[in-house]
Amino acid sequence: MPELRQNLATKEWVIVATERALRPEEFKSQLKPRPAGPEHSAACPFCPGNEDRSEAVFSLGEPKRWKVRAVKNKFPAFVEEAPAPKTQAGVYHMLPSEGIHEVIIDSPSHAKHPAHLSTQEMKDLLAVYRARFQECVKREKVSLTLIFKNHGEPAGTSLEHPHSQLVGSSVVPSGIRHRMDEAEKYYQRNARCVFCRMIEEERKQGARILADTEHFTAFVLFAALSPFHIWILPKRHTASFGDIMDQEITDLAGVLQGVLRKVDKGLGDPAYNYVIQSAPLDRGTTEAFHWYLSLVVRLNKTAGFELGSGMFINTSLPEESARFLNSVEA
Repeated sequence: MPELRQNLATKEWVIVATERALRPEEFKSQLKPRPAGPEHSAACPFCPGNEDRSEAVFSLGEPKRWKVRAVKNKFPAFVEEAPAPKTQAGVYHMLPSEGIHEVIIDSPSHAKHPAHLSTQEMKDLLAVYRARFQECVKREKVSLTLIFKNHGEPAGTSLEHPHSQLVGSSVVPSGIRHRMDEAEKYYQRNARCVFCRMIEEERKQGARILADTEHFTAFVLFAALSPFHIWILPKRHTASFGDIMDQEITDLAGVLQGVLRKVDKGLGDPAYNYVIQSAPLDRGTTEAFHWYLSLVVRLNKTAGFELGSGMFINTSLPEESARFLNSVEA
């Protein structure tokens, strides 16, 4: 029988369709193998030697021997000093799309996506995430800062060279506000953070845990929106990713690398997105929220039910997904 599960933090409902659930290893057979790309492409604007084709805002390492590079997005969704809209919209509300939109080039390699980075390369990438995040939140017009990665065409990748993105938005979307409001409600009722409570429960149950280190816990969500939907939560309570410390970056590099390698090897390099969720600036130093990294593997297609209801159908038991990933030698 199918069952309904609710995410404790977001209050989102998920249908776990147990009667048509696939075994985790069956997902790999549905994917088409992705051919390995070249280590360098002369036509790629992100490859070494083509630095003049993008405007750098940050570089880790020497200008011509960089390790990670952040550049302005050539087709930004948000721009600094955006002009006001020239037209009126009647009863509708319009604002200039003001903010920041950067591309973070993960490494000089054209072919090496994060699952194949070394531990040091992953640490370098996370350190640049932190540096750009900290710079972005200083901007007066930025209310929400998101760092995210799209891997594979189904996840929205348009350029092959592995890269991440940072967006600093002047508005906070309703979905983020809802998530913050639910966290505030839980804190008011229980005098504690709902995300800290989830870490405790996952460690107690153990059935969905993928990694449990000094600073982080990674697990398949009890109410996973889709197969292999994973959260990585810091054990130190803090609302902003910008507060991550050096030793936590080292630990997170190992955890994220381990999870991505298991996903890559176990499922055959599937498309995925990960997003670092952090508290919007207008919430100040709230004790109710807790930053985290969410990883969504793109194995399901969104259909009419999901679009109409906002509720997702997961065709894989979260406990089975965790069991399978833990069995992968990566």
